[in-house]
Formats: sequence, structure tokens, C-alpha cells
Amino acid sequence: MRRWLPALCLALAWPAPAPAAQERGDEIGLDWNAIAQAIVDRMHLQAGENVLLLSHPGRFEPLLDPLRRAIRATGAADLGNLDVLAGSAEGAAGPSAQASRWALRRALREVDVTVKLPGASVQHAAYLALQDLLRQGRGRTVHFHWEGAYGLDGAVLPVDGRVSRTYLRALTQTDYAQVGARQRDFEQAMRRGQVRVTTPAGTDIRFRIGDRPVTRQDGDASAARAARARNLIDREVELPCGAIRVAPLEETVQGVIAFPDGIWNGRPVKGLRLRLERGRVTGIEADQGAGAVRAEIDAAGEAGRSFREFALGFNPLLAIPDEDPWIPYYGYGAGVVRLSLGDNGELGGRVSGGYVRWNFFADATVEAGGEVWVREGKLLK
Repeated sequence: MRRWLPALCLALAWPAPAPAAQERGDEIGLDWNAIAQAIVDRMHLQAGENVLLLSHPGRFEPLLDPLRRAIRATGAADLGNLDVLAGSAEGAAGPSAQASRWALRRALREVDVTVKLPGASVQHAAYLALQDLLRQGRGRTVHFHWEGAYGLDGAVLPVDGRVSRTYLRALTQTDYAQVGARQRDFEQAMRRGQVRVTTPAGTDIRFRIGDRPVTRQDGDASAARAARARNLIDREVELPCGAIRVAPLEETVQGVIAFPDGIWNGRPVKGLRLRLERGRVTGIEADQGAGAVRAEIDAAGEAGRSFREFALGFNPLLAIPDEDPWIPYYGYGAGVVRLSLGDNGELGGRVSGGYVRWNFFADATVEAGGEVWVREGKLLK
């Protein structure tokens, strides 16, 4: 009998693992040279390209020297490493941070490639300045988070030896050509007609993507890929790789999403079902906590009432393991589905507002182009 895997539901502002749970890479036996070479291989650097590292003090410091050596070996220009401020955040919305963001945007205009290492995030001015440049069509980035591990109950897992071994294997042993080919086939299937996602708990949602941009996180961080970018996240390449992401045409999104038990607006919610029509939440039912859901959605405004994104993982090396199951790397593993609410501007959608809530489903069935691609959390094709 196949195990039952619940969906899991998370807000984008995930709690970071406590510092004590963040093991140093050299304490869990990471091969820094192999990691550095894998990252540089995926960038397809050209002689003379300017490459910058963006890092957090105390995080993955043993990777910096091997990575810079590997960059220089390609003939690219090594611009060194820029540290973000230590701590959880700089207060990125404050006047000082805004001034820093503006100044950094000017200073970083000539950077061709940036590698964002663990600890650098949207809470830091340099990170936001680089995103501003990406929106202007300048440069490309590699997101090397080495985080995003979750239990099936939604709890953040420490980046321990098990997690790091999984990520190292995915980074260095993924068949990138195969992942990319399967993603292209799925994109074509989605463009042929309706996509339908169902779960045993009662999710049944349908949509079309039309000509919307489809971001294939296939590990290709080349200049040629960036030149074809249609939205922000096309220029933000994730390593390890694996997910395909799209903002469906808002007016085509219809159906019901049945959520696992979770926390909304700081309160427990059970048996939640949201009904959507033309991409907007039109009904809220819950066995417990419906008021908390309404409060969170109302506080978020238009974004809280809007469907954001469909994502599907394709990397078999990041799939949920059968034994002692957990969700690796933000659901990029084969068969994991995300159905999200909120702002989809970075994906090429029409919803703004900033609010994002990611919802993971480990037992979904996905149909596209008249074919079943995922059955109960298992990628078939």
C-alpha cells in the first residue's frame, strides 16, 4: 500500500532554522571543490565576464576560495565576495537600507553573474539591488541556498548531514539535460490545454497558462538562457535545480484547494477548503479557524484573495524519500506540487501586493495536455 503524504502549507516568510541547527559544511564533510566546480559548470562562463559572490559571514565560508579559483580558471573576472550584514536582517525597508540599495544598484551595474550563497536574502540591500538590476535586464544570478528542508508537517528541518548529502548528490549528479527535456515536454503539454490538479483530501483545481512565461529551473545559468528571460525568476537560477513554475491566466483558475492543518494569522486552522473562481478566492470553509484565514487574506488585500502560481518538481534526486519522508529543497523534487496564493508579478502575472503563501502537496495528481503526468505524488513521465 502506498503511504499517504499530506499536503503542507507555508507562508513565504518561513522561520529560519535556529543558528544552533545550522551545521558548518566542513563539520558534515562537504566536498567544497566539487561544489565549486558544479556551480561554475552551470554558469557556462565566458572569458571576461564579471562574477561576484554574495555571502553571509559565517555561512559556507570554506566554499569561497575554491569557488573563486574555479571562476578564474574559466577566464572570467573574479570580483571577489560581498558580505551582507551579519544577523537575521538589515531592516531592508528602512531609509538607510533604501539608500544602500540605490547606491549598490549603481555600483553593481557591471556585474554579469552573481552567486547568492546561503544566508543572503531579500532582507539585505545588496540582494534587492541585484534584483532591481535583473528586472532591468542586467545580469543573472545563481541562487545557492542550501536550505529549504521541511518535514511533512511543515516544520523547518535543520541542515544536517542527511540534508546536505542529499543536496550534494543533487547538485553534482543530476542529469541536467534529462531534467530540462522533461520540463520542456511538460511545458508543451500545459500549452495544449487545461491543467488539472487533484488530491485525496479534495483539491480539484483547473487552469490554463496560454502564452504566460514558464520558468524551467533546469540548472542552466548561462548568458544565453538569461538573454531569453521573460520575467525576473528566469534570471534567478536555482541550484540544486528541479522545479517548473508558472502563473496561470488568472481568469482561468477554477476549483477548490483543500489544505492540510496549518497556521493562518497566527492561529491553528483545520479542514480548510478555499473555493476559487476566475483566480480569486470566493469561498472559505474550515472545520476550525475560518476566521483566522479570513483575517490573513483580508490583511493581504488583493494578493491574499488571488491565486499566484503552479509549480511542479522534476528532479528525481530531490524526490521525497519513501523511508523517513521529508521534503527536500523547497519542493523541487520529482512529483511535488506547489499551489500558491499571492503576488505573481515576478512570474509574469497580473497580481501585485507583496503577499505570498506557498502550499506544498506531496500526494497530488496532475493532468496536462490530456495526459496524467503525476499520480499521487509520483512523477510518471
